Amino acid sequence: MNNIMHLERPLNIGITCYPSIGGSGVIATTLGIELAKRGHDVHFISYERPFRLPADAERIHFHPVSINDYNLFKYPDYTLPLSVKMAEVSCRHQLDILHVHYAVPHATAAILARCMLAPGQQPKVVTTLHGTDTTLLGRDPGYGPAIFHALSQSDAVTTVSKYLLEETQTVLGFHKPMQVITNFFEPNPPARSRQETRLELGIADDQVMLLHSSNLRPTKRIDLLLETVARISPRRSFKLVILAGASFAPFLEDVRRLGLEDRLVVRENILEIEEYLQAADIDLITSENESFCLSILEAMFFGCPSVATRVGGIPEVVEDGVSGYLVPFGDANGLARAVEKLIQDPDLRRRLGENARRQAQEKFSAAGVIPQYEHLYQSLVEQKVNGKRVEPCHAINAERKSQVYD
Repeated sequence: MNNIMHLERPLNIGITCYPSIGGSGVIATTLGIELAKRGHDVHFISYERPFRLPADAERIHFHPVSINDYNLFKYPDYTLPLSVKMAEVSCRHQLDILHVHYAVPHATAAILARCMLAPGQQPKVVTTLHGTDTTLLGRDPGYGPAIFHALSQSDAVTTVSKYLLEETQTVLGFHKPMQVITNFFEPNPPARSRQETRLELGIADDQVMLLHSSNLRPTKRIDLLLETVARISPRRSFKLVILAGASFAPFLEDVRRLGLEDRLVVRENILEIEEYLQAADIDLITSENESFCLSILEAMFFGCPSVATRVGGIPEVVEDGVSGYLVPFGDANGLARAVEKLIQDPDLRRRLGENARRQAQEKFSAAGVIPQYEHLYQSLVEQKVNGKRVEPCHAINAERKSQVYD
């Protein structure tokens, strides 16, 4: 007899991500916001409130993780306090799902938290890979086996691109089923008009605004970005605006060396990016590797074509010659010539931009992607429900003589 119940109800979902500026945190936060709009209760569990998480949104809750710096440890430990907080929140709020973004340490902590709970109280663990946990840490013998174990113990694994799925199989030798659920974007209305933003940035009407948005990590190759911009001619035709998720100070010497002081505007730690996106004409990405590149997608929603390196998952986002141009990594001249082509031909730029907007709306909207996560959650919860009575957490605690969740 099949006693699996079909559930059609709002879910209690826990989300753990890195709260700092970066694509994975943006996606995880936006996912939680959109799930709450659809009636689910969402609980964020992290050491800080994610930078784009509203403080007063309905059905959204934040549970901070306290990290103690004991002299016993040479370095403060995050994984164990995170796992305890995950177990606590799972128990108190009867979480159906723990959705963790990045395998280490988040999936590791979720697996440990699940072990702390009685079988009837264990949430299903969904791990979403965003890139570095496979492409960098997966190759490190000090992390690879732990990542493989965390993925193996997860109830579901998703990746943000087909490229990343295949890379995970290659690097980690992980061949259990994984599902590609792409990144998405849900733009907010810009706070200022395009003209107001360009005026504040000092961009003339006859100048093209190049935009680069990233966390400035080494893989973003800011050195190649600046070298590319230095080769664009004529210089008077453009300005480059960099939305930096970290301090830009380490790159100022390169800016001076290349004579780009009057071609560059930097804004650090901008939370509301839409007004800059709508003001941009060309998005410029020079990364060494990308699993998806959310910043390209953000620009696409505002009709902004991209010139980008042909690496990783970027070709799954940008259609070369249709919604932008892709250039082999390291080719500063090729990148500069592609930018010049778009600067010199406004009609071409407009046409590629409209293609970019259409493709973004058709393939990467929240309305199209969020239901894929909901369907995944629902299928896992249906496996969990078997009609048996679930003991309340206080009974479990009494049995274990534990005060952790009281």
